[in-house]
Amino acid sequence: MDPGTLLARITDYASRPDPYPLYAELRAAGPVVPQQDGSLLVGGYHEVAALLHDPRLSADPRTRGLETAKPPFLRLDDPEHHRLRTLAMRPFGPPHTPHRVDGMRAEIDRITAELLEPFEAGGRFDLVDDFAYPLPVTVICRLLGVPREDEPLFRAWSDTLVASADVRPDAGQAPRDEAEKARADMGGYLVGLAEQRRDHPTGDLLSAFVNEPDPAQRLTREELAETAVLLLIAGHETTVNLITNGVLTLLRHPEELDRLRRTPGLLPRAIEELLRYEPPVHMRERIPLADLTVAGTTLPRGSTVILALASGNRDPRRFADPDRFDPARPDNQHLGFGTGVHLCYGAPLARIEAHSALSALLPRLATAQLAEDPPPYRQNAMLRGPRHLPLTL
Repeated sequence: MDPGTLLARITDYASRPDPYPLYAELRAAGPVVPQQDGSLLVGGYHEVAALLHDPRLSADPRTRGLETAKPPFLRLDDPEHHRLRTLAMRPFGPPHTPHRVDGMRAEIDRITAELLEPFEAGGRFDLVDDFAYPLPVTVICRLLGVPREDEPLFRAWSDTLVASADVRPDAGQAPRDEAEKARADMGGYLVGLAEQRRDHPTGDLLSAFVNEPDPAQRLTREELAETAVLLLIAGHETTVNLITNGVLTLLRHPEELDRLRRTPGLLPRAIEELLRYEPPVHMRERIPLADLTVAGTTLPRGSTVILALASGNRDPRRFADPDRFDPARPDNQHLGFGTGVHLCYGAPLARIEAHSALSALLPRLATAQLAEDPPPYRQNAMLRGPRHLPLTL
């Protein structure tokens, strides 16, 4: 088939259960393959990693001159990206607040145990709706300081924002308009919540942001809204996919599931392998600020470059036997959290949540069966994961 149709075929919903043969086709044709829509698809591990470290590639959609609204720092370039990421990190992690995330381990374990209580009786349940979604959204809401009764507000907002983040060529303008409204509504809510904590801090992230004593380190109202929304969305959407893809992979590899049940000390390495083998984020979009040449192919200034992280994670030039799930895989420098200046901000929290979730699930998965395989997937090809994962115990 025409390599120029690879992006269209990868983003076609029919490919969602198993895009990996298409990634293999991409690497065989590439590692950089021009597409019929004018974009360029990059699938080799070394090329993807190098481009994620290249400051000549922009994450900011405004570089095309088609958008004017300032995006969250995830979609900004340095130095502005560095400034906002640093301000957001001050109350979140090292070096200023080294124990905030690690100090949540016990609470994350408690939330995990509470969510799994209904499963003790057995029967049928949906891992996504009943566990993998509520766990990280509850954790990030507690981290930010969102009242428990308001937590359900975020699912509709989150679903709308995630739907707009896809890389489908035919996505159109309507999802973007809906996303802007959802972003504004969520941002307004979170800023209002933060303002209630001004001069009355309650120990959460919103309190820390709004009560920062150093004027030079404070976020503006707009920056606070964008950062809080980003933390809430990025803080749970990828973790939902990590947990769900992880359980699906383990149930498809019963011998490795049994190995982990017998050797739970392997679990941290298994989580890294899950991030390589079935990553929660499959692609990232970048825009060259100048003409670049990669593997003999020119990436023109202003073009759309799609970096296929999931393809890089299965590149045999980097990983031995890459299509094999190996929980003890050595030297596993995967692209599951990206790399470079945009390395996933919430990776430490995601790893803790995945460890808590899978540790608690491992004994239960011994008697679990997939009610449907493949399960129904989300529409989004970039943030790929099952929309539901029905299990029977």
